[in-house]
Amino acid sequence: MKSETPLQRLKEVALLFLKIGALSFGGPAVYIAIMHRETVHKRHWLDDQAFLDLVGATNLIPGPNATEMAIHLGLRRAGWRGFGSAGILFILPGVLATMVLAWAYVRYGTLSQAQWVLYGVKPVVIAIVIQALWSLGKTAVKSVLTALVGIAILVLYLFGLNELLLLFVGAAVTLIFYAARHARWKGTTAVIALPLLKVPLAATVNIVSFSQLTLFLSFLKIGSVLYGSGYVLLAFLRSEFVTRLGWLTNQQILDAIAVGQATPGPVFSSAAFAGYLVGSWPGALLATAGIFLPSFVLVALLSRFMPWARKSPWARAFLDGVNVASLGLMAGVTWELARSGVVDIFTIVLALVSLVLVFRFKVNSVWLILGGGALGVIYKLIMG
Repeated sequence: MKSETPLQRLKEVALLFLKIGALSFGGPAVYIAIMHRETVHKRHWLDDQAFLDLVGATNLIPGPNATEMAIHLGLRRAGWRGFGSAGILFILPGVLATMVLAWAYVRYGTLSQAQWVLYGVKPVVIAIVIQALWSLGKTAVKSVLTALVGIAILVLYLFGLNELLLLFVGAAVTLIFYAARHARWKGTTAVIALPLLKVPLAATVNIVSFSQLTLFLSFLKIGSVLYGSGYVLLAFLRSEFVTRLGWLTNQQILDAIAVGQATPGPVFSSAAFAGYLVGSWPGALLATAGIFLPSFVLVALLSRFMPWARKSPWARAFLDGVNVASLGLMAGVTWELARSGVVDIFTIVLALVSLVLVFRFKVNSVWLILGGGALGVIYKLIMG
């Protein structure tokens, strides 16, 4: 078989992540599930264990996990050019859609129809995430201990414990049991030090009058320290732009998050919406650059750590704990998606049909999402 050239690999990376960024909805758990199907099962870029290692590692650094996974997968497949193209093309469609909606919001003041698409998409993406959990779980659950850790993380997450804390609890429990079997701790320092990849930036310009520099630095700070979902992003945006700077209202922040969820790609594209409201097109671009830039820097640093982590048995034990904890968190997010997305007979039927199509017929995720969104819009139009 003829080997692929670097240019062919780069083209494959660019087209894949442009497609995922343009046609996928539902949040980080969904995007990671789609990436898993596309890169592991369909294209065989890497195996389940390598994919899980990337999921666990990206969960340890701040920023949008799905974007960081795209960047890391692009780097793995096509080198540093893949690193840039995967991240940019995954982000770009959602940011462009968000900026267009921000323009429409300013001009017309309403975007309620965008929720019709999500109505049909949510039941479908639940099936996609369940399929990924099943596939990855068979690799991540290597013993009774890791199974119990994953279940415990899921339960604790549903009780409201912090996501980052739970990741380290899962890793710590696994590492402690590994230490008990091997009775020495040499080599653990660098593993425990991984959270130092978090880079908090507190130096922003504390003024109320609008400044493009302040806008950029505010989003740079948020992208450098934020862990968690779009709901965590909501809290950060409100604290920075409503409470501290006074540039936006609570309703505008809520609308920014809603648009980030209703457009394809990462929810962090909400930054483009907020940036447009305060600074028009330049503000949208600066906000986008600020919030996503830390992800590229942190993934570049993380890529230097991963080869060592795969060789060290202590790092391997640590990552095994993080991996199974990550799946527990994904399961918790799936439960929350189900509670908010499966709300009536139509969505129940759509979710069940999607499960059959995913598990039995292996239907491509993109077609399922497009079909779900279209059916949601049609149903809403018919039912009024």
